[in-house]
Amino acid sequence: MSIITLTTDFGLKDHFVGALKGKIITEHPQAQIIDISHNVDLFNISEASYTINAAYNSFPKGSVHLIGVDSERTLENKHIAMQWNDHFFICADNGILSILTQKIVPQKIVEINIHDRLPEGASDMDVFVKVACHLSKGGAMSVIGKEISTIKEINELQAVVASDFNSIKGAVVYIDHFGNCVTNISRKLIQENGKGRPFEVKFGTKTIKNIHKSYSDFKISERFTLKDYEGERLALFNEAGFLEIAIYKSNPSTVGSATSLLGLKFRDVVTIQYK
Repeated sequence: MSIITLTTDFGLKDHFVGALKGKIITEHPQAQIIDISHNVDLFNISEASYTINAAYNSFPKGSVHLIGVDSERTLENKHIAMQWNDHFFICADNGILSILTQKIVPQKIVEINIHDRLPEGASDMDVFVKVACHLSKGGAMSVIGKEISTIKEINELQAVVASDFNSIKGAVVYIDHFGNCVTNISRKLIQENGKGRPFEVKFGTKTIKNIHKSYSDFKISERFTLKDYEGERLALFNEAGFLEIAIYKSNPSTVGSATSLLGLKFRDVVTIQYK
């Protein structure tokens, strides 16, 4: 099975996504194309990084993930392909993949160098399509690029442990469709640094003292049903393993969400304070 996933900031109004898929099918008719998201905020590296990190592991080993966010090739941002955890990722070297490499060392990284082999006027996406189809067919990475040892990292994707190990400083890196605010603070980092210590989640002037196991993890009794907890704020670890701040049964269009009711925005600071 040849799977190529797409993550872009192209949106769905224009022809770009359809044309991209057409180019892939023309090059590799057997490819199975799956959309992860085309609504990443424009040029938002943090959001793209979180999105691909949260989704890639749902696909079989050997899947190829094409990331079209801030993908223009420049002197600062080369085009790269990376084999990581038996998956392949294709993007500009702009920091998108740094959230992945925090956890597992890449198996191989190449700087793509096939640009002069394509017809004059070929776009960045044409290059990505050629590479994606080559890898999806089982082609060697050495054919499409020169091996390199490092990629660009962006610090805002990394939570920072205080020098006294009593707190962790992170930030909101993604706001989902429900208005829930995902941070760059992982369950693993909290557990490794905390060594069993209790902790609180702080942001602005607000504090959340308990971590929920699920969105509906409230105490139910004859006096209080889940309906009574609608609108309550909570914190939990999402499926990707990152701390998320949410409002139970939030609806951004009617009753509000974590971002509107709690005032949280992209890049706002969130702190883990150990007791």
